[in-house]
Amino acid sequence: MRSMDKGVGTRLRDARSRRKLSLAEVEEATKIRGRYLRALENEEWDELPGDTYARAFVRTYAALLGLDAERLAEEVRLSSGGTRPGERLPRVDPRPQRAPRRSHRRRQRISPKLLAGLVSAALVALLVAIGIAGQGSSGPAVEQQGGGKSQRRLEGGRGRSTAASGQQARRHSVALRAKAEVWVCLLGGSGRLLVPGLILAPGESAGPFRSGSFTMAFGNGAVAMTLDGRQANIGESSSPVGFSVGADGDLRELPEGQRPSCT
Repeated sequence: MRSMDKGVGTRLRDARSRRKLSLAEVEEATKIRGRYLRALENEEWDELPGDTYARAFVRTYAALLGLDAERLAEEVRLSSGGTRPGERLPRVDPRPQRAPRRSHRRRQRISPKLLAGLVSAALVALLVAIGIAGQGSSGPAVEQQGGGKSQRRLEGGRGRSTAASGQQARRHSVALRAKAEVWVCLLGGSGRLLVPGLILAPGESAGPFRSGSFTMAFGNGAVAMTLDGRQANIGESSSPVGFSVGADGDLRELPEGQRPSCT
């Protein structure tokens, strides 16, 4: 990250001084290593793992101090020229848009007789559908009066429906253990924060967490993951990596632009 004007680091250090907190106390509360906290306060951005992690650290540190965490993280992003994951510029089509006028002319050419015919046909179709539905609703009563086989068929259908619903609502379990110092961002279903961009020390664990799906990002591959009780193979890497766990429980690697940042 390139050098940036003083501001964010000074505000963090001043807020910590006002609260009479030591760096050791901040490290304990945020799980951010002391050397990274000092780098933030001194605005030594090259000492941090990267732009994404710098914004995550600033956001976590500022939230602890009662500052506007989102604003400070955004200032860091704007100063570094970084973009949010998946951010795209809008596409502008210079060609004139005349489709609405053509559509309007077509609507004017529909004759009243044709419109009346369409409405009549729709009413007939609706009446037929209501009649079929009414006949279908009387079926179960007749089958229940008929006795065993029909009743068993109905119960079997309900059992299959319940099983399918249970399969759709399946929840997965993820547990993490750091093999070396590693930054972790873990989201559950609907983007719920489970590990909000924290650094785990060697041997430190997080979880197990349960959710229908997960997305995650690590500062490196020095992490052991247990997925639904089994050891997951995420490989060794000194660079940032990311993964997702879908509703089917499969682990998939995410490209850089799709990894969560917890910022």
